[in-house]
This record gives sequence, structure tokens and C-alpha cells, in this order.
Amino acid sequence: MPGATIFAAFFVLLCATPLAWSEIWLTPIYLLPISYIVWVVRTRTVADADGLTTRTVFSSRRLAWSELKGLTITSRNEVRAVLTDDSEVRLPTVRTRHLPVLAYVSGGHVTDPTAREAESEESSESSEQDQQAPSQE
Repeated sequence: MPGATIFAAFFVLLCATPLAWSEIWLTPIYLLPISYIVWVVRTRTVADADGLTTRTVFSSRRLAWSELKGLTITSRNEVRAVLTDDSEVRLPTVRTRHLPVLAYVSGGHVTDPTAREAESEESSESSEQDQQAPSQE
């Protein structure tokens, strides 16, 4: 849980107190930082040896590793799980930097798509270096 984020929301809650108490109809202003705290605490993706659990504010879904075909990265850099029926499930709070850890936790069920990109970049760099190397005849 990001403690700094929750601390900031409580700080906003504290700073909103004079405004909220100035008029009775401004009291609902407290709902904004409280809703944000609930969202931060509740929204997450949990990976374990059995699979993934995705949680949002109002729902939760359990995905076994056997249900996953792989992971994909959208144009907005969101990570999604691709299921065996080709449907996609958004993985809240998962970023591309978390993909090697997900691949490791899955025990080989899911591969890291960024590793393939890095390997292809390395192979293209090595082939460019081979082409640029002077021949020794």
C-alpha cells in the first residue's frame, strides 16, 4: 500500500476541514479524499503461485495461471492478461516494470513480453555490429 499517497489524502482531508465546516452544504467535500483512500487501498493485482487476483473498488476476479494465454501491453502502457478464450482482463496497478516478477511468480506459465523485445533489440544490435565489423583478410 502506498503510504505516501494515503498520507497525502489525509492531509487534503485535514486541509478541507475549514471549508467543509464553513457551510453545512459543503460537508460532502470530505467524500473526495475518503473515496480516493478507498480506491488506493482496494485497487490492486495480487500474484501468487496459483494465479492472479484483480481487485477494483467494486469487484474482484480470480484468474488461475492455466486460464492465461499471456500478457499484453496496450498503446496506453496498460498491462492486460490475455485469457485462453482471447478475451482480455485489465490488471490494475501493474506496470511494465512488474512483468519480469509476474513471469517469475507464474512459474513459467506466463512469459515476459518485455524480455522478448530486449532480446530482439540485442540480436539486432549484434547483427548491426557484425555488419559493421571490418573483414580481416
